[in-house]
Amino acid sequence: MADIPVDGNTRVAWVPAISNKALPTTTELNAGLLLQSLVTADGLAGFEPETADVDTTSLASTFNTVTIGRDTFSGTMLRLKKQDGTDTAYNTLIRGAAGYIVIRRDVLETTAWTAAQKVEVYPVVCGQTKRLNPEANTVARYEVPTKITSAPELRAVVA
Repeated sequence: MADIPVDGNTRVAWVPAISNKALPTTTELNAGLLLQSLVTADGLAGFEPETADVDTTSLASTFNTVTIGRDTFSGTMLRLKKQDGTDTAYNTLIRGAAGYIVIRRDVLETTAWTAAQKVEVYPVVCGQTKRLNPEANTVARYEVPTKITSAPELRAVVA
């Protein structure tokens, strides 16, 4: 088994509509806006689930026990590079915009969406865009909070 490099092997898209988040179609995905070339190297933030503990220990227990509780994501957002001229991503990811963030990992980002590929589908609504303060030796950047509105499909398969 070989290690899978992350660089160049993550595709991120804003997709306006998906009828079945477990089986997004190539047509639906191709109607989306590819973002990976605009997302900063650290700009895919918070898309890691956390599972809460539920205490199942009883009064008779001599050992603390737990089971799984609710899953949650916190701080999900995209950090993007501002573009000159017509900035389609900046103009699309506005406060209140609802759609899906689709992430495909471990496949060359230039590879087209193809049936049977594994993807993550996050139903989101965008929060207010936050322009980041200027810093030396960087490009103009902004952040878009992405509030997950229903359970994501973390093991979706392209139909």
